[in-house]
Amino acid sequence: MALTGFGLLGLHAGPAAAKAKLGDDGLYQMDWYLESFLDLAEDLTGANAKGKRFAIMWGLKGCPSCKRMHEVHMMDPKIESYIRDNFEILHLNILGARSVTDFGGASLAEKPLSAAYDVRGTPTIQFFPEKADGLAKLTGQAREVARMPGLPEPTEFLAMFRYVREKGYESAPFADWLRKQA
Repeated sequence: MALTGFGLLGLHAGPAAAKAKLGDDGLYQMDWYLESFLDLAEDLTGANAKGKRFAIMWGLKGCPSCKRMHEVHMMDPKIESYIRDNFEILHLNILGARSVTDFGGASLAEKPLSAAYDVRGTPTIQFFPEKADGLAKLTGQAREVARMPGLPEPTEFLAMFRYVREKGYESAPFADWLRKQA
Protein backbone atom coordinates (compact mmCIF):
# COMPACT_ATOMS: atom_id res chain seq x y z
CA MET A 1 0.00 0.00 0.00
CA ALA A 2 2.85 2.38 0.76
CA LEU A 3 4.27 1.72 -2.68
CA THR A 4 0.95 2.60 -4.28
CA GLY A 5 0.83 5.89 -2.38
CA PHE A 6 4.40 6.63 -3.38
CA GLY A 7 3.58 5.87 -6.99
CA LEU A 8 0.64 8.25 -6.92
CA LEU A 9 2.82 11.01 -5.52
CA GLY A 10 5.36 10.38 -8.25
CA LEU A 11 2.69 10.59 -10.94
CA HIS A 12 1.30 13.75 -9.43
CA ALA A 13 4.67 15.51 -9.24
CA GLY A 14 5.85 14.39 -12.69
CA PRO A 15 3.61 16.45 -14.96
CA ALA A 16 4.02 19.65 -12.92
CA ALA A 17 7.82 19.32 -12.86
CA ALA A 18 7.85 18.84 -16.62
CA LYS A 19 6.33 22.29 -17.09
CA ALA A 20 9.32 24.19 -15.70
CA LYS A 21 12.48 24.34 -17.76
CA LEU A 22 15.65 26.33 -17.81
CA GLY A 23 15.83 28.46 -20.97
CA ASP A 24 18.90 29.26 -23.06
CA ASP A 25 19.11 32.61 -21.24
CA GLY A 26 19.37 30.87 -17.85
CA LEU A 27 15.87 31.88 -16.76
CA TYR A 28 13.31 29.35 -15.65
CA GLN A 29 10.24 29.19 -17.84
CA MET A 30 6.83 27.62 -17.42
CA ASP A 31 5.25 26.30 -20.60
CA TRP A 32 2.34 28.72 -20.15
CA TYR A 33 4.35 31.95 -19.69
CA LEU A 34 3.47 34.64 -22.19
CA GLU A 35 5.19 34.43 -25.55
CA SER A 36 5.44 38.09 -26.41
CA PHE A 37 6.58 40.56 -29.03
CA LEU A 38 7.75 42.54 -25.96
CA ASP A 39 5.26 45.38 -26.32
CA LEU A 40 3.93 45.97 -22.80
CA ALA A 41 0.75 47.84 -23.78
CA GLU A 42 -0.08 45.11 -26.28
CA ASP A 43 0.59 42.39 -23.69
CA LEU A 44 -1.59 44.10 -21.10
CA THR A 45 -4.44 44.54 -23.61
CA GLY A 46 -4.10 40.89 -24.66
CA ALA A 47 -4.24 39.70 -21.06
CA ASN A 48 -7.33 41.82 -20.43
CA ALA A 49 -9.03 40.38 -23.54
CA LYS A 50 -8.53 36.91 -22.04
CA GLY A 51 -9.97 38.00 -18.69
CA LYS A 52 -6.53 37.84 -17.09
CA ARG A 53 -4.21 40.26 -15.33
CA PHE A 54 -0.76 41.17 -16.66
CA ALA A 55 2.44 40.87 -14.64
CA ILE A 56 6.15 41.08 -15.34
CA MET A 57 8.40 38.64 -13.53
CA TRP A 58 12.03 39.74 -13.38
CA GLY A 59 14.61 36.98 -13.12
CA LEU A 60 18.34 36.44 -13.36
CA LYS A 61 20.50 33.51 -14.40
CA GLY A 62 21.77 31.74 -11.29
CA CYS A 63 19.33 33.47 -8.92
CA PRO A 64 18.70 31.02 -6.03
CA SER A 65 15.32 32.56 -5.14
CA CYS A 66 14.19 32.35 -8.79
CA LYS A 67 15.13 28.68 -8.77
CA ARG A 68 13.21 28.11 -5.51
CA MET A 69 10.17 29.96 -6.89
CA HIS A 70 10.05 27.66 -9.90
CA GLU A 71 11.01 24.43 -8.14
CA VAL A 72 8.86 24.90 -5.02
CA HIS A 73 6.18 27.59 -5.36
CA MET A 74 5.30 26.97 -9.01
CA MET A 75 5.30 23.20 -8.53
CA ASP A 76 2.42 23.50 -6.05
CA PRO A 77 -0.60 22.68 -8.24
CA LYS A 78 -2.81 25.13 -6.32
CA ILE A 79 -0.40 28.03 -6.86
CA GLU A 80 0.54 27.15 -10.42
CA SER A 81 -3.06 26.67 -11.60
CA TYR A 82 -4.27 29.89 -9.94
CA ILE A 83 -1.55 31.97 -11.57
CA ARG A 84 -1.84 30.23 -14.95
CA ASP A 85 -5.62 30.65 -15.00
CA ASN A 86 -5.67 34.29 -13.89
CA PHE A 87 -2.48 35.94 -15.13
CA GLU A 88 -0.35 36.47 -18.20
CA ILE A 89 3.25 36.40 -16.98
CA LEU A 90 6.00 38.01 -19.03
CA HIS A 91 9.38 36.79 -17.76
CA LEU A 92 12.17 39.30 -18.34
CA ASN A 93 15.87 39.22 -17.51
CA ILE A 94 17.01 42.02 -15.17
CA LEU A 95 20.35 42.10 -17.04
CA GLY A 96 18.91 41.21 -20.45
CA ALA A 97 19.41 42.92 -23.78
CA ARG A 98 16.12 42.16 -25.56
CA SER A 99 14.33 45.31 -26.70
CA VAL A 100 11.02 45.95 -24.91
CA THR A 101 8.48 48.61 -25.87
CA ASP A 102 7.31 50.29 -22.67
CA PHE A 103 3.80 51.65 -22.10
CA GLY A 104 4.91 55.11 -23.25
CA GLY A 105 6.20 53.75 -26.57
CA ALA A 106 9.91 53.95 -25.71
CA SER A 107 12.01 50.96 -26.68
CA LEU A 108 14.51 49.91 -24.02
CA ALA A 109 16.65 46.85 -23.43
CA GLU A 110 15.56 44.77 -20.45
CA LYS A 111 18.39 46.02 -18.20
CA PRO A 112 17.61 49.76 -18.56
CA LEU A 113 13.88 48.97 -18.41
CA SER A 114 14.38 47.23 -15.06
CA ALA A 115 16.31 50.30 -13.86
CA ALA A 116 13.52 52.62 -15.07
CA TYR A 117 11.10 50.65 -12.91
CA ASP A 118 13.55 50.60 -9.98
CA VAL A 119 13.71 46.81 -10.00
CA ARG A 120 16.74 46.06 -7.85
CA GLY A 121 16.66 42.33 -7.24
CA THR A 122 15.23 39.05 -8.39
CA PRO A 123 12.72 37.72 -8.36
CA THR A 124 10.55 40.82 -8.54
CA ILE A 125 7.01 40.67 -9.89
CA GLN A 126 5.27 43.82 -11.09
CA PHE A 127 1.48 43.82 -11.35
CA PHE A 128 -0.27 46.26 -13.65
CA PRO A 129 -3.82 47.63 -13.89
CA GLU A 130 -6.39 45.96 -16.10
CA LYS A 131 -6.13 48.59 -18.83
CA ALA A 132 -3.26 50.52 -20.35
CA ASP A 133 -5.30 53.76 -20.40
CA GLY A 134 -3.23 56.54 -18.83
CA LEU A 135 -0.11 54.42 -18.24
CA ALA A 136 1.88 56.26 -20.92
CA LYS A 137 1.62 59.46 -18.84
CA LEU A 138 3.00 57.73 -15.74
CA THR A 139 6.53 56.52 -15.14
CA GLY A 140 8.15 53.66 -13.29
CA GLN A 141 6.39 52.22 -10.28
CA ALA A 142 3.49 54.66 -10.62
CA ARG A 143 2.23 52.34 -13.38
CA GLU A 144 1.96 49.36 -11.02
CA VAL A 145 -0.95 48.38 -8.82
CA ALA A 146 1.29 46.12 -6.72
CA ARG A 147 4.81 44.73 -6.55
CA MET A 148 6.29 41.59 -5.04
CA PRO A 149 10.01 42.16 -4.40
CA GLY A 150 11.81 39.00 -3.38
CA LEU A 151 10.24 35.65 -2.64
CA PRO A 152 7.78 35.27 0.21
CA GLU A 153 6.71 31.87 1.51
CA PRO A 154 4.24 30.00 -0.74
CA THR A 155 1.12 31.09 1.19
CA GLU A 156 1.96 34.80 0.91
CA PHE A 157 3.15 34.30 -2.67
CA LEU A 158 -0.27 33.00 -3.72
CA ALA A 159 -2.01 35.62 -1.59
CA MET A 160 -0.29 38.43 -3.54
CA PHE A 161 -1.69 37.08 -6.80
CA ARG A 162 -5.15 36.83 -5.19
CA TYR A 163 -4.76 40.40 -3.88
CA VAL A 164 -4.20 41.67 -7.41
CA ARG A 165 -6.86 39.48 -9.03
CA GLU A 166 -9.45 40.50 -6.42
CA LYS A 167 -8.34 44.18 -6.59
CA GLY A 168 -7.46 44.24 -2.91
CA TYR A 169 -5.12 47.14 -3.69
CA GLU A 170 -8.20 49.34 -4.16
CA SER A 171 -9.09 49.01 -0.47
CA ALA A 172 -5.89 48.35 1.49
CA PRO A 173 -2.14 47.85 1.36
CA PHE A 174 -1.21 44.17 0.92
CA ALA A 175 -0.23 43.56 4.58
CA ASP A 176 -3.57 44.97 5.84
CA TRP A 177 -5.55 43.05 3.21
CA LEU A 178 -3.72 39.84 4.11
CA ARG A 179 -4.51 40.25 7.84
CA LYS A 180 -8.21 40.61 6.99
CA GLN A 181 -8.08 37.36 4.96
CA ALA A 182 -6.81 35.32 7.93
